[in-house]
Formats: sequence, structure tokens, C-alpha cells
Amino acid sequence: MKRRSVILCSLVLAGAARAQLPKPEDLARQLGKLPSTSPATAGAGDPKTDAAGIKEALAVGTERAVASLGRENGYFGNAAVKIGMPPSLQKVAEVARLAGYQKQVDEFVLSMNRAAEAAAPLAAGIFGDAIRAMTLDDVRGILAGGDTAATEFFRRKTHDKLYAAFKPVVSKQVDQVGTTRAYKAMIGRYEAVPMVGKQSLDLDHYVTEKSLDGLFTMVGQEEKKIRTNPAARTTDLLKKVFGK
Repeated sequence: MKRRSVILCSLVLAGAARAQLPKPEDLARQLGKLPSTSPATAGAGDPKTDAAGIKEALAVGTERAVASLGRENGYFGNAAVKIGMPPSLQKVAEVARLAGYQKQVDEFVLSMNRAAEAAAPLAAGIFGDAIRAMTLDDVRGILAGGDTAATEFFRRKTHDKLYAAFKPVVSKQVDQVGTTRAYKAMIGRYEAVPMVGKQSLDLDHYVTEKSLDGLFTMVGQEEKKIRTNPAARTTDLLKKVFGK
């Protein structure tokens, strides 16, 4: 029942997330509000079109990334973003496995990923705000940058807001899906071994940061696709700006 509730919650949040990202028609309307080409940028492409194209690419890329992560196994089933055992607990996990607690170790890893999957849809609104607030200078920097310049821009602009939004959800889900219980059980068995000291870990912080790392990894992958793969340019505007 708890598992179904977590999945249902993720689906509801995912639906709300899609509503918070800019739609292509909204970006088209914004295009008319941007400044005209200035002498400094003449010959370098129409900045209004470039701006709208970058914003649309970000809207498309972030929607795909959020949708792929904010569902069951979005993190856990993706080797590129799966949240693994915290480095500080690697030794704990090894001892636990040798002591016959492989199941507890596996549950611990799974439940961290489930918490991340529940939080992922919250990124859409924050990404949407960052896209709408972009300036022409931001666009120029992204166009002149590498394959993940937009993703790096996003990380700089949104990390702290995403962290603040993700952490309470992660904290709640960590308890609901059993991460804390699995963690305490594993640590308890480990600390019972003679000569082993107390272990400490800010689990909420760890899962939140790894969730964001995975999110930006997926956004970066989507950006690379749009920049390098014509098949990923699913609108005329994307084809025009990135097909140059």
C-alpha cells in the first residue's frame, strides 16, 4: 500500500510538473517582447530567435528529464543516476553483507532511490521560473558554450532552490519508504561488532544532493541530444536554432 501511495504521489506531481514548464507557444509570444538585434550582435544570428530557441530547448529537455526521473525506477533503474551506498557507509555495507544482511543493504539503496523519485517532479516549477527569467546575455553564453552549457547555467541558477524544495520531500519519503529503518538496522548490526565506533551520516542531505546530481545529469544528456542529434529537435524552432 505504501509503495502504491508513493507511486501515485509521483504521478500526480509529474502531471503538475508538466504544467509548470513553459509551452512552445508561450515562448513564441515571449519572442516578440525581446529587444531587436543590436549592432554588437548583428550577423551573429537573430538574438530573439536564438533566445526563444534556447528557452524551448531547455523546456523540452527539462520536461523529458523530470518525467524520466519522477516515476518508479526513474533513479533506481538508471545506472547513470542510481543513488548508491554513501562512501562513508561502504565498509558498513560490506560487513553487513558478510553478516547475512544483504537484504537490508539492498532495501537501504532502493529506498534512497524511491525518495529521489518522489522529489524529482518538484524541479519543473523551479526550472520553468529559471527559463522565463533568462536574459539575452544568458542566451549568448549558452550558445557560445559547450554541449552542456545550458545545464551548467541551470545548475548555477537553480541548485539552491532545488535543494530547498527537494530536501523536505526527501526527508519525508526517507521515513515513509523505509530508508531510516533500513539504515538503523544496518548501522546497529555494524556497531555491535567489537572495536567498531559510532557511525554518523546526514542521510537527508546525501540523498538530496545525489538526487540533484542525477537530475542535472539527465538534463545534460537531453541538452546534448538536442545539440547533436537532429532527431531530438522536435519543433521547427529547435531545428532552426540548433541546425545552423
